[in-house]
Amino acid sequence: MVSEPGQAGPPHPLPGAIGLSHLSAYDWEAADGVCGGSPHLHLVCTEAYVVTGGRGAVQTLSPDGYRDIPLEAGSIAWFTPGTVHRMVQGGDLRITVLMQNSGLPEAGDAVFTFPPEVLADPDRYAAAAALPPGTGPETAAAARRRRDLAVEGYLGLREALVNGDNGPYLEFQRAAARLVRDKVPTWRALWRAGALATAERTGAQLDALADGEPAYLGKATAYETVPTRLGGFGMCGRRDEYALPGTTLPHQEE
Repeated sequence: MVSEPGQAGPPHPLPGAIGLSHLSAYDWEAADGVCGGSPHLHLVCTEAYVVTGGRGAVQTLSPDGYRDIPLEAGSIAWFTPGTVHRMVQGGDLRITVLMQNSGLPEAGDAVFTFPPEVLADPDRYAAAAALPPGTGPETAAAARRRRDLAVEGYLGLREALVNGDNGPYLEFQRAAARLVRDKVPTWRALWRAGALATAERTGAQLDALADGEPAYLGKATAYETVPTRLGGFGMCGRRDEYALPGTTLPHQEE
């Protein structure tokens, strides 16, 4: 773990206080014959896929309708809060994920497209979303069951949207918002300490430059780290993660 020189406190955030992980999309076949991850949405975070190898797609549901966006090495796709997305494996698909508001996804800013009866019961939802610790066969089996349940709900949403009925999609968004409402105070604190603090620090630096007193440059330094957990089970695939607060750990939902 990286840290400020001479300090024992939390490490400096990544640029822009973003979240970062590396994904290899699941190759498990779902009920519709498609191999890939667990469809879900984020409530307040924009997510970006930077494709580093292989090929595949990301399927999205939004007010724009249903889209199937091809992914190949060098391409980037990103989606704003409320967009249901499903990563699809097409052949050795590997992605670096950049996540807005680091810390919020790990604090629960992601809701799976489980069927309505699961979404309506917070305890049932939490049980369906949880995974055993570790990266062994038991965790893999639970991750696959979770993916299959999310695909079950997703296929109904997609069918309705393709047929011109956005009611189920909009109700899913409302159900997701209800599920996370109690988490908002915690998210607000994480946002203030992370993304907002980073933006405010830039403002202070601009003020210092305008005043001709860039004393903050005396604290210039460099940081480095490496992944600290390989092959974890994320929502979309096997995930390499960094033990940087707010980056991909701690795992409160996965």
